[in-house]
Amino acid sequence: MGNEAQNVASLLNNNNMAKEEKKTQVENMEKGKVSYPLTKINFILMGICLLLIVIGFGMMTGSANVGDTFNKDIFESSRVTTGPIIAFLGFVLMAFAIIYRKKDNIDKTQTEE
Repeated sequence: MGNEAQNVASLLNNNNMAKEEKKTQVENMEKGKVSYPLTKINFILMGICLLLIVIGFGMMTGSANVGDTFNKDIFESSRVTTGPIIAFLGFVLMAFAIIYRKKDNIDKTQTEE
């Protein structure tokens, strides 16, 4: 029974916090302060990650076997290992680039509340 009461209290508290946050967002919009979820640094990091992905896929490209001739380049380490690793890092770091927030922005949002 006690846990249910705590859960209800927690939900009500979260609802109140959401209302307060919405209220501060409306007040900031009225003052002319608009905060976007992604900042300039996020877009720069996402661009770097996109470049890593393109480089990784570029390293995996190359000529294939043609007819009866065997092309040993299809087993080259840059095509089989390095390229996929770089592309994978680009995808993983892209998630980090989207989530990343500067310490200054975190401190400002906490002090405004």
